[in-house]
Amino acid sequence: MKIKNNKFLVTGGAGFIGSHLVDMLLEKGAAEVRIIDNFVRGTRDNVKDALNDPRCKLIEGDIRNTEHVFGATENIDGVFHAASLCLGYCQDNPREGYDVNVTGTLNVLEACAKNKVGKLIFSSSSSVYGNAIYSPMDESHPFENKNIYGATKICGEALCRAYGNKYKLPYLSLRYMNVYGPKQDYLGTYVAVIMKVIDRLNQSLSPIIHGDGSQSFDFIYVKDICSANCLAMESELTDDYFNISSGKQTSVLDLCRKIIKLMNKNSDIKFIKSDTAILVTNRIGSTEKAADKLGFTAKTSLDQGLLETIKWKTKIK
Repeated sequence: MKIKNNKFLVTGGAGFIGSHLVDMLLEKGAAEVRIIDNFVRGTRDNVKDALNDPRCKLIEGDIRNTEHVFGATENIDGVFHAASLCLGYCQDNPREGYDVNVTGTLNVLEACAKNKVGKLIFSSSSSVYGNAIYSPMDESHPFENKNIYGATKICGEALCRAYGNKYKLPYLSLRYMNVYGPKQDYLGTYVAVIMKVIDRLNQSLSPIIHGDGSQSFDFIYVKDICSANCLAMESELTDDYFNISSGKQTSVLDLCRKIIKLMNKNSDIKFIKSDTAILVTNRIGSTEKAADKLGFTAKTSLDQGLLETIKWKTKIK
């Protein structure tokens, strides 16, 4: 399904990833882009420019409400399901995390089936894997997740497969690594360190690292994530799942040093003890399957992406 001249719904479209995706869909010539968001995590500021385009429509609604979701998917060609509560919030509020991430996903799938939507792209997460047993982690890596958020994403993927099979609903699941970029908030468990380091350096304070900084992750720029979503929608593939990753691993300590250098600061780093019982400490995704089948390769280097994030963050402070 081509993006150009078709109609799309983005759940959570006022959020970090969702709002960037809305912008890209409009740039690629979508006939209509609908946003459904309850503004618990998303903001109106994230979509203010998009809403100046007459092709963009905002539905203030909640994916837990079947009427909202069924109405939002009427006469829609494709759905990007990005609405989700984050890892930390799900861990502290398991039932609400389940209601949004699982029941909400079920509602979206039911609405897609009823309204005969052409394809659904599900925003999953590398959290399904937990800590790496081997690296890089390919899509066959065992599910070693130990937190509520990861459990909801495993369930979401299973629901997509079940509904895809029962109702012949084409879908793909995208397992994002650690997404960062402009419009990022402070709720991302692993990437919030970027915003916090920028803030402290902007205030001439020493950045803080929880632990020793050896925790290492696969950071991927938000616009690369959006490109992967568009490729997935336009692909003829269905009933499959893909890592969406940079394929490059960076420690939190090296990440902090990069930000210090990019901001032209001369600052020491403070280390404090941290309870990381629910967190992973080692994650890098294999890029082979996404490159071979979707034609996706991340194009934004970490330095480029961090610089864009710094420019955005320091401009609005």
